[in-house]
Amino acid sequence: MSVHHLFVTAVAAPASAESTAATVSMSSGRVGASVAVLLGLAGAIIGGVALARPTGRLGAGSGRLGAVLAVAAGLLGMALGALVVATSDSGIGTGNGRGGAYLAVVVGLVSAVLGGLALARARRTDGLTG
Repeated sequence: MSVHHLFVTAVAAPASAESTAATVSMSSGRVGASVAVLLGLAGAIIGGVALARPTGRLGAGSGRLGAVLAVAAGLLGMALGALVVATSDSGIGTGNGRGGAYLAVVVGLVSAVLGGLALARARRTDGLTG
């Protein structure tokens, strides 16, 4: 094998990889599902922290604020996920975001439940101290 042949092969391989990588794009369904999952995940984390520490570092109201934020993020994530499911035109694995949207609905539900539990705990502790 000549040096010229090795050089041509080494230069041509990355060029063909770049051309195929440049054609991959995110559809609007995938973007919507990704945003919905991230909203639900953020809400689940905030709800878990609010449930674990009902009187956060900012005072007694921060547990309630975290709970409300978790419920709101969960509901928004579920709504956006449901919108993507309703507007997608084909099944899971076709690149339209339906699988991610189903995941967003589940994660949003978990977020809303954690936030609701934290909110109930915050109301219960406020009623005892107030």
